[in-house]
Amino acid sequence: MSKFFIAGAMALMAGNAVAACPAVTGPDAGGAYPHLFEKSEFESIQGCTLNFSENPSIKQLNGRIAGNPKLLPLAQRLPLEPLIIAPYQSIGKYGGVLNGISKSTESGTSDLLSLRHVNLVRFSDDLATVVPNVAKSWEWNSDFTVLKVTLRKGHKWSDGAPFTAEDVVFWYNNILMDKHVIEKPKDRFLSAGKAVKVKTLNATTVQFTMNEPAPGFLDNFAQDYAQPFLPKHLLEKFHPEFNQEADKLAKSLGFDNGYALVNFYYGQSDWKDIPTPLLKDKAATERLVKAGYTAIMPTLESFLVVEESLEGRRLVANPYFFQTDTAGNQLPYINEINEVYIGDEDIQTAKLISGEVDYKAQAVNLPQAPVLLENKDIGKYEISLRPSIAQTTFAFNLTDKNEEKRAVFNDVNFRRAMSVAIKRDQINEIAYFGLGVPTQYTGFDADTTPFITDELKQSWIQFDQKLARELLDTAGVVDKNGDGLRDLPSGKKFELNIHYATQGSATEVVEIVAKNWNDVGIKTTIKEVTSDEYRNSQTANDLSVLTWVMGRPLASMASNTETLVPPYGSFFDLRTGMLWSQYLDTKGAEGIAPPATVAEMKMLTDNFVMLKAGSKESNKVGLQIAERVVDDLFIIGTVKAVSPIYRSRALANFEVPKTSSYEFYRMYPYLPSQWYLNN
Repeated sequence: MSKFFIAGAMALMAGNAVAACPAVTGPDAGGAYPHLFEKSEFESIQGCTLNFSENPSIKQLNGRIAGNPKLLPLAQRLPLEPLIIAPYQSIGKYGGVLNGISKSTESGTSDLLSLRHVNLVRFSDDLATVVPNVAKSWEWNSDFTVLKVTLRKGHKWSDGAPFTAEDVVFWYNNILMDKHVIEKPKDRFLSAGKAVKVKTLNATTVQFTMNEPAPGFLDNFAQDYAQPFLPKHLLEKFHPEFNQEADKLAKSLGFDNGYALVNFYYGQSDWKDIPTPLLKDKAATERLVKAGYTAIMPTLESFLVVEESLEGRRLVANPYFFQTDTAGNQLPYINEINEVYIGDEDIQTAKLISGEVDYKAQAVNLPQAPVLLENKDIGKYEISLRPSIAQTTFAFNLTDKNEEKRAVFNDVNFRRAMSVAIKRDQINEIAYFGLGVPTQYTGFDADTTPFITDELKQSWIQFDQKLARELLDTAGVVDKNGDGLRDLPSGKKFELNIHYATQGSATEVVEIVAKNWNDVGIKTTIKEVTSDEYRNSQTANDLSVLTWVMGRPLASMASNTETLVPPYGSFFDLRTGMLWSQYLDTKGAEGIAPPATVAEMKMLTDNFVMLKAGSKESNKVGLQIAERVVDDLFIIGTVKAVSPIYRSRALANFEVPKTSSYEFYRMYPYLPSQWYLNN
């Protein structure tokens, strides 16, 4: 018998009939956090008992999750401590399919990923306050070296298995720190470069013990795509550390060994949009389901993948999702997500104009805005222009395979010349309709970080072709043969080819920059490629010029400084100095030794993450970091502008984001689990 039924029956027996709970909406309902309540908190404030309801289609949706068991009753599917959401405007209605667009399986997908994403915590929509999500609460010790996180009692994975603190410990100790699965863990999950001590205190409490103060460690999960939990109940069956028969079991299912099957489910990455087993190997997936396993790894997210091909993927609502609205309706309201892959920007724009999409922000570039605004009544959608945190940046490969080019790129005079050769006012007018501000790249978001000065923002951004030519002369890049084009110091031809993807850089911006560099004698051509092609070439050290959107808010930098040290970003960012990174990773056995400024920056960033963001000490170190970013000019800024956010008028409970950005993980702060379609 459920706890909910017992509580209600006892109240009635005592002669105190408890009222049904009011369907509260909006941010100001009296809870500790806007839009959020713990169940006991909500019932206490309202003097009521919540009664829970489910999506009438949930059994049918569960039937489409290959290998998922028969559904438990709703009272057993919800946690004993569900997270209660007060919707933005109204209690929603169940049903419908949300239509979205991505570039391809692993490209341009964060828009839709952010809709289903969960983590221990998240940033509220003020983009400043960390609030509960999967975690119910947390507690730091006085010097930020020990963090205790409390989970929700009765929380379950999408296959109905219990979710406990063991799933967090398993993720860290047995996946993240196991070289058979992850070759090198990300620095943001380490402390002083070493593993954090992670252990369970009980079924719902996990403790993280740092090697040095790390006040931003939890905040990192508020915006991170990586989820610090994995379904131990599934993966331990194939993990040799937990099952002596793991290899034998894996071989019986057609895999080489247990780790191969762990990686088949997990994908060797915290990035969730690597191909799922449904796309990797249909025959292997069928064998797993026949043997009693789910086709894909169980999740805590609001939606999970049930179909996937090279053309797109289909997702259905998680029948065990841990959130409800204030009327007791289990979220999400929407039944399905239909994600199609369209790499061509013109085709994407046509689909947006015709109203075939419900939400889109990623890779909708400002040059598309006029035609989208012109047709919004025809397509029945709205366009909002919001400030971007990141800006389009350019960089040169500081460890280029061509040693002479490498030497030129490492001369700061060359980098400064190429920066002042850029006509940013023209970029602003043509690509951004005058809505942007020319700004140098400072590492931090220049508009919201208190210690970033106007001097830093304006450093080396003046349009000065005369100065550019003088600096190029100083760098030894001069016209040796009199053909009007500058050559390498040896006299060999010096040509640059900018490979770019529209997901990272608008065509208009790249065209202007290429022309500006041609105008000072550096022959420059451009080539549009897919984002996958770009990222793979960049990581393979095959590109001489790099371009992508870069720049992050202070809240993000305080816990994750990867964009400040080689290779200056993840696979999904702009990256340069790949061989510097290799040298540091192998302790000098491979790669190229970086210059002294790299070690000096590392000392600054190591100190920075130990300080509480916003404190006087943190701001002082942050300013030193930004000054070094600008002095080194490894990455060159252009214009900070606004970006379009597209939504269908049928999409209800939609809050227009404060920024159009990846940095707070798209829509994650804005509670997309309470969206519904009002057709």
